[in-house]
Amino acid sequence: MAPPLLNLDGIKLTFGGTPLLDGAELTASAGDKIALVGRNGSGKSTLLKIAAGLIEPQDGEVFRQPSATVRYLPQMPDMDGFASVRAYVEAGLGPADDPYRATYLMEHLGLSGDERPNDLSGGEARRAALARVMAPEPDILLLDEPTNHLDLSVIEWLEEELGRTSSALIVISHDRRFLERVSRATVWLDRGQTRRLDKGFGHFEEWRDNVLEEEEREQHKLGRQIVREEHWLRYGVTARRKRNMRRLGELQTMRQRFRGHRGAEGAATMVASDAAESGKLVIEAKNIEKSFGDLTVVKGFSTRIQRGDRVGLVGPNGAGKTTLLKMLTGELKPDSGSVRLGTNLEVATLDQKREAVDPAETLAQYLTDGLGENLVINGEQRHVVSYMKDFLFKPEQARTPVRELSGGERARLLLARVLARPANLLVLDEPTNDLDMETLELLQELVAGFAGTVILVSHDRDFLDRTVTSLIAPDGGGRWIEYAGGYSDMLAQRGGTRLDNRKARPPKAETSEVAAAGRTEAAAPKGPAKKLSFKQKFALESLPKKIEAVNASISRLENNIADPAYYERDPASFQKTIAALDKERATLAALEEEWLELEMLREEMEG
Repeated sequence: MAPPLLNLDGIKLTFGGTPLLDGAELTASAGDKIALVGRNGSGKSTLLKIAAGLIEPQDGEVFRQPSATVRYLPQMPDMDGFASVRAYVEAGLGPADDPYRATYLMEHLGLSGDERPNDLSGGEARRAALARVMAPEPDILLLDEPTNHLDLSVIEWLEEELGRTSSALIVISHDRRFLERVSRATVWLDRGQTRRLDKGFGHFEEWRDNVLEEEEREQHKLGRQIVREEHWLRYGVTARRKRNMRRLGELQTMRQRFRGHRGAEGAATMVASDAAESGKLVIEAKNIEKSFGDLTVVKGFSTRIQRGDRVGLVGPNGAGKTTLLKMLTGELKPDSGSVRLGTNLEVATLDQKREAVDPAETLAQYLTDGLGENLVINGEQRHVVSYMKDFLFKPEQARTPVRELSGGERARLLLARVLARPANLLVLDEPTNDLDMETLELLQELVAGFAGTVILVSHDRDFLDRTVTSLIAPDGGGRWIEYAGGYSDMLAQRGGTRLDNRKARPPKAETSEVAAAGRTEAAAPKGPAKKLSFKQKFALESLPKKIEAVNASISRLENNIADPAYYERDPASFQKTIAALDKERATLAALEEEWLELEMLREEMEG
């Protein structure tokens, strides 16, 4: 085994109160591709900064190969002091590095290099930072949320580029599909400690659940052992003569272990506040168009969105997703064409800018609009602290200013406010940004099971596959096309052609069976939001009637051959009846097998 390029051992760090890192470990060797995962606030970014040498731990050992080069991508890149993007990117090169590599990366990331850092959007700044850290082809590449603010075509290109790099890679990301495709090992940071799985992220969720179940069993066994020991100390024969000090000491140790055990973090509870049912027709757009100067953003687009539909919008940054969304919801008037909104609509919106929030406002004030300590959820009055717990906030955070929240906590807070409003139409613009895996899973279940209508914009392919029933994507020149199903279905309907008109590459052969299995899982349809195709749904509905008809035919044929005189009366007809019966039984077996497979698929898709 190759010696490690990076090794963190027994890392401890506390910012007052419960330790953030309590013996964490992280090792990376040449060629490693590691997904670093954990809850928001668990210390992932802090551990990555320790690996990069930006933070010193309070205890533990940090080793980096002296000759190894390390590059770290922060969530918020600092471009102060650079006149252009090219100057910023090339400043990351070493004396022996190829400057053409910087040009190559900028071109593929959609940057000319002449842009002024102060004029960059969030997505452009993220692309420039990626070019800077990847250009030297370092020995160790540390990426903190590299896909934030990137559109789908760039994310897919980045996956391929990272798959080709020889750098040891440690990456933090909320994009599950991205992690599945780039990782070959997973490190889980949980309650200050790390566990490593030598498989890609595609295997993480099952492994995590098994670990937590085993931990719960061990804790239960420890509790029962304590009860037995306490009984022995009170009533055992030896206990009546004199205390067995060794067993008493062991009992005290067990009690400390039991009391000191930090159980798994609680799960968030997301429930949208229901409004009265909307009309069957929610939105009807006919030949709508929108231009800004010479740029045509939407041209001749028509659609009908009905109650219960979950519609996704995808496309490159600047393609006009938000413009189309605003037109569909009536916030922006089209230049031509018409948009008709249905009756009895109650809309709750999470916009991309996450609306203006007063950083000095407390969480309780923000959730209740400063109108006391209570709010009404689904017709029931609830105390704000109780509602905050559903979104994993601690009671003492009710008086915490918004400015002190982490990015993930802020995302949960905004979701909590949106979902508190009665709605039968949810409009979500990039709802998955900054959410941890567990919260993302709950949001996915909420969207997939929402009784009303959902329109969402997202770059998260896995989230789209699991939630939407149709997808609207650009086709150039302001034209937009609606596809049935999720993102994977859209690719299939486009013949594997991506939104940037590149052919989707099949997964390359892996040297590790683990990585290959992880990628197979990633490509497979999964989750509650993936829907049966029309053909499958029709077959599932029609097969019971066919099975019933075949059963009736079998019963009729069996009654015929049950007549003892039938064979003597007409042997040839009897043989034909026997052959027909065998054929019908084979047909029945095939129909039942087909129905069973479709029913199992339906149950899997529905959760």
